Amino acid sequence: MTKTNTTQKATVTVDGGYQPDTIVLKQGVPATLTFNRINDAGCLDQVQLPDFNVLADLPLNQPQKITIDTSHAGTYKFACGMDMFRGKVVIEP
Repeated sequence: MTKTNTTQKATVTVDGGYQPDTIVLKQGVPATLTFNRINDAGCLDQVQLPDFNVLADLPLNQPQKITIDTSHAGTYKFACGMDMFRGKVVIEP
């Protein structure tokens, strides 16, 4: 029997903040977050997920996919490069 793991996907619109600012994922299922920056104002040209060692540039109108490890349940923050705008990823068991 072959087991297929589906990938969890979430899209975050970056427009003066993060929409949605909370992403809920299931533990142990691979996950890809897509950040799509549609506004060039402010410091939202980067996103950081420190618990996943991610610092990614977010070019305007160019969705950026970030794969994260969901093996550990918990709440993990993400923020702009200056840590002024924040969101969180909740990984549930």
